[in-house]
Amino acid sequence: MATYVMFGTYSPEAIKGISAKRSDEAKALIKKEGGELKAAYALLGDIDLLLIVDLPDPAHVMRAAAALNRLTGIAFASAPALPIEEFDKAMA
Repeated sequence: MATYVMFGTYSPEAIKGISAKRSDEAKALIKKEGGELKAAYALLGDIDLLLIVDLPDPAHVMRAAAALNRLTGIAFASAPALPIEEFDKAMA
């Protein structure tokens, strides 16, 4: 399992659908892809939403991002995240 950061940007239509129910559906969708939502944050600025997820591999991240877009109308960009201790070991 690897950690990924997903950056979400709301479309005007996506804003209309904001609800706790939709958030629960998104969490279930990530679980269906074999992952776990570790944290979710609403942001101010160019990025509207930040998700930290554990998923098996990049293919699962791509499927989750596409499925979340279909479900919510939110566009996601994703990046792998490495704990700083692992980063330090890799750079040593």
